[in-house]
Amino acid sequence: MNRILFSITVFLYIQTISAQVVTTVPVLPVTDQSVVVTFNATQGGGGLAGYTGDVYAHTGVITELSNEPSDWKYVKTGWGVNTPDTKLTRIGEDLYALDILPNIREYYGVPESEEILRMAFVFRSEEEVNGQWLEGKTEAGGDIFVDLTEPGLSVLILQPEYRPVLAALNEEVQIEIAANDADKISLYIDGVLVQETSANTMQEAYTPVTFDSHLVKAVAENNEGMVADSFYIHVRPEVNIEALPAGVRDGINYRSDTSVVLCLLAPGKGFIYVLGDFNEWDINNDHYMKMTPDSLRFWVEVDGLVPDREYIFQYFIDGEIRVGDPYADKVSDPWNDKYISDQTYPGLIEYPEGKTSGIATVLQTAQEGYEWEVTDFEPVKTTDLVIYELLVRDFTQPHTYQSMTDSLDYLARLGVNAIELMPVNEFGGNSSWGYNPSFYFAPDKYYGPKNYLKKFIDACHKRGIAVIMDIVLNHSYDNSPMVQMYFDGSKPTADNPWYNVNHNFANPDAQWGNDFNHESLYTQQFVDSVNSYWMSEYRFDGFRFDFTKGFSNTYHGNDDPWGSNYDQARINLLKRMSDEIWARNENAIIIFEHLSENLEEKALANYGILLWGNLNNSYAEASMGYNEGANSDFSWISYKKRTWSYPNLVGYMESHDEERIMYKNVTWGNSAGWSYSIQDTSVALARIRLVSTFFYTVPGPKMLWQFGELGYDYSIDYNGRLGEKPVRWDYLQDWRRKYNYDFISALIKLRTQYDVFETKDFDLDVIDKMKKIHLYSDDMNVVIVGNFDIVGGDIQPMFPHSGTWYDYFNRNILEVTDLEMILTLDPGQYYIFTDEELESPNISTTVDEGPVDPLDVSLMKAFISPNPAVGPASLSFELPTESKVQVDVYNAMGELIMPVLEKKLTSGKHIIGLDVDSLDPGMYYCRINTMSGSDTVKFIIQK
Repeated sequence: MNRILFSITVFLYIQTISAQVVTTVPVLPVTDQSVVVTFNATQGGGGLAGYTGDVYAHTGVITELSNEPSDWKYVKTGWGVNTPDTKLTRIGEDLYALDILPNIREYYGVPESEEILRMAFVFRSEEEVNGQWLEGKTEAGGDIFVDLTEPGLSVLILQPEYRPVLAALNEEVQIEIAANDADKISLYIDGVLVQETSANTMQEAYTPVTFDSHLVKAVAENNEGMVADSFYIHVRPEVNIEALPAGVRDGINYRSDTSVVLCLLAPGKGFIYVLGDFNEWDINNDHYMKMTPDSLRFWVEVDGLVPDREYIFQYFIDGEIRVGDPYADKVSDPWNDKYISDQTYPGLIEYPEGKTSGIATVLQTAQEGYEWEVTDFEPVKTTDLVIYELLVRDFTQPHTYQSMTDSLDYLARLGVNAIELMPVNEFGGNSSWGYNPSFYFAPDKYYGPKNYLKKFIDACHKRGIAVIMDIVLNHSYDNSPMVQMYFDGSKPTADNPWYNVNHNFANPDAQWGNDFNHESLYTQQFVDSVNSYWMSEYRFDGFRFDFTKGFSNTYHGNDDPWGSNYDQARINLLKRMSDEIWARNENAIIIFEHLSENLEEKALANYGILLWGNLNNSYAEASMGYNEGANSDFSWISYKKRTWSYPNLVGYMESHDEERIMYKNVTWGNSAGWSYSIQDTSVALARIRLVSTFFYTVPGPKMLWQFGELGYDYSIDYNGRLGEKPVRWDYLQDWRRKYNYDFISALIKLRTQYDVFETKDFDLDVIDKMKKIHLYSDDMNVVIVGNFDIVGGDIQPMFPHSGTWYDYFNRNILEVTDLEMILTLDPGQYYIFTDEELESPNISTTVDEGPVDPLDVSLMKAFISPNPAVGPASLSFELPTESKVQVDVYNAMGELIMPVLEKKLTSGKHIIGLDVDSLDPGMYYCRINTMSGSDTVKFIIQK
């Protein structure tokens, strides 16, 4: 590796090391040598100053495989684990030494093939003191890093740590140099020898006296050769004060095909240069930003650009901070872009390695625009909303906007009329849920180019599907330029215009990233710009806002760990934001993940805002067959139960945040022995149909999580909670799962086609195992009944009037003469009755055709005749495909009492004789197991 390039690259990372916190012997550590690290506890953050107990190092390394400058690898121990080789030796008052033996590579256990760039440290007390660890960190509260150098002759300029140096006229610059294996170190400034020494370190103070750029060069020599390290000192001029040109806003302002005006809100900053491809990443006074008269903004015009060419650039603030533009619509990431394939993002511009550090942003004049095909789309009314929440990463194997577009017919056939995309604006890393945002105006490149996202939204609108953007404005992560501009290494500083210094929750589980200060006018203006941008530029139809309970500065202590108590200041801030959205788009859908106490949610709902309604636990308990007390009471799905004036509750059985009900069914489902087990896949899928019948029919908008319609049965914790999940489009080849898809599609069509499912006159009786729903309207009445138990039972439907009622799924007619009549339901059985005859869905049990709901018959159309049996009996069933079949008879206790058959059978209808003469009178179950599923038929023996 070139020595000069290596030193520049090392520097260009965000530097947090302070020579006063740690020193090393040798000064320039080498991977294959031992090192003594000396820690001064009084320096840096001083967290261990005066501590008299033992001190241990929490330590690892940064290697070429680290994704970020602080991505530790090969960490010696877990936090709080004390081992002899991480214990420091006290060598004086507040002074400690750590021996790295026998060498750095072996100490950390790094393979020979992997390059080590830096050692990383946090020093800590032996144990907690008064409930917390005492820590030795940098002054800014960050990790301590020690850079490594290559074996042999080397030289490194240690100070100044931020380079190039931007100095004022007559400002003294301290220079510190170290070398390995050198006979002589020489320091040159502008080609003139300033100092020379045979020692392995050198220090010099230099004061520039002319407005110019000065080259500082350190040279180390021995009899084998010479190496050098260098940097520039640029003497910057005074900042010009000048008002913004007309029409210029924060961000990138395209003025022509060859010029842009860059504008950055940066109150309190002294000076800013723009560095980029257009000036070879060199300090250039033509790109020295002007300051507005109010000292809030900096701006500069960049001209001479080539039309349609992409340029990567950054702001270089006060000679220390490098950030991209917060308003840019594309970023260039040195750690993650290299893992994005050309198939995902064709022709992705390469990061300018060796020229800068950190995330940069991209500008491009004369870009190719997108021609919208749908220009007048309006979402369906709130009461008809059926929202499909999905994560692009886990919905299609290519995880791209294009592949999403190609899959839209699947969702259109399902009948959903809105898609809610989990966050797609730039977030940390590539594979993520997206709740770690960094840039708010840039679609994440891991899913493809921005025009592909526009094409996806356009294609949704052509199918009558609205698109809702899940967005995180409660917090953002450290890579955000708005954080980096005012940041002490661990948290935003007090002068940050957008963020709070501390979180407003005592509960650490309610704290993520850096907390936005929504009371700040700067934050409010930024939030309004973000929301307006995505509606106008990408035509999103609305937003789902993450964790809106964090949108105020009200402190929530341990007595209110999730901030759920009523907060009028929060309500005011959220209404303000909503008003700004509706002022730009009166039809915008606004959804909050709020989950606060009902009184506050009621105030927001009655204002026209939609609120997430999490019913996962109660629907899951009902689905699994655990119906004791209130566990399975899902009546909170009703906005009337919550005393809201409007149906603005987005109820859901699953979202990205909950365990999948199908997984719960097959893992923990209740059982009545072999006669009925919810852990059986076929039964578990039937239970999904059962709860769906009692979900989609409740008035108010609904949401389902991706692949729930197919009975997705991988745990949320599979591959880690946030980890990638298998994409199982092959589920459609399982006729049982395809049956569920068509069944839920039929339910969605029913609720969106008939106004009775928007009625305000309805009631839910869903506390007990036998549950029912009544819906009343002038046009039609609906009665829904279901048995959520694992054994048969009776229910009184309580029809509101006598006469003819129609069984929606079975096409059967029920003549009601007794309003207190009783229906007997098998476990898991359900009916939707209407007093108007409707077209029943044509549901079959094949993959290619498509579904007939088996409410009275099994999925294999299995039945026993005669039933009750008083003599010989026969079992009839149909097989969709050739399969190995096993038939057994069980008693009411679930005990196997009579094997009947075990052989391969062809597809089609089969009739098998049952020798029941030897059986005592009573109830029995005949179970049919096939290669694709199973079914159970109940029968009775009478003698």
